[in-house]
Amino acid sequence: MGEALDPRRGPQPPARPALRAVFLDAGNTLIGLDYEVIAAGVREGGHRHVTAEAVRLAEQRARPRLDAHLGTRSTEARDTFRLYVRFWLEGLGIPWDPAAERLADALRAAKPPFGLFSVGVPEAPGVLARLRGRGLRLAVVSNSNGTVAALLDAVGLGGHVDAVLDSGVVGVEKPHPKIFAAAAAAVGVRTEEAVHVGDLYSVDVAGARAAGCRAILLDPAGAWGLVDCPTAPDLPAAAALIDAMLDD
Repeated sequence: MGEALDPRRGPQPPARPALRAVFLDAGNTLIGLDYEVIAAGVREGGHRHVTAEAVRLAEQRARPRLDAHLGTRSTEARDTFRLYVRFWLEGLGIPWDPAAERLADALRAAKPPFGLFSVGVPEAPGVLARLRGRGLRLAVVSNSNGTVAALLDAVGLGGHVDAVLDSGVVGVEKPHPKIFAAAAAAVGVRTEEAVHVGDLYSVDVAGARAAGCRAILLDPAGAWGLVDCPTAPDLPAAAALIDAMLDD
């Protein structure tokens, strides 16, 4: 005879499909900002005390503030970038004034062709190799301007992933579920078989969940507080969470 059901347990949720793929954001996940260039621009504006490390912390703490303004707002719009920079500067104690607006526009135009998001995250190659070693398919899912594939190649990460979904090429931005569905199709899985790793809740977590994926939020500064998803301070910690999902 089969095992008797325990009436105290009640109905159990259906088991999630096995994890077969990992989707990763590009900016602030695999590719970092050039904090040195940002700090140099701020210092040229007269704030000589500002260091790259101070900018890094201010930017990481600004992400939840920016997130509150996203959703229907494109992450790639000029006004969104200006708001992002405003929150960095305010975190550094620098007021938002005409000089700060000019700095924001100069930073948006800096470091062509890829812009400020142009520094490969040092841990990324090892983490991607580790995930691939566990048999997972890997796709980059990024809101960008069509340059992500070339950028990944430039920093030596292109060969570590199986597909690149750039909103500038796909024609739809996160959090729209279509870009996650396109990623799933590109690597031959169902969205329910994927977990997405990114740095913005309303874009990465909410978008991934709307498509049926699981999600991990990167929170290096511990700035997000209580959120209803797994968080990780960096890529290796996110990989450890993915290991646990595989072993569950």
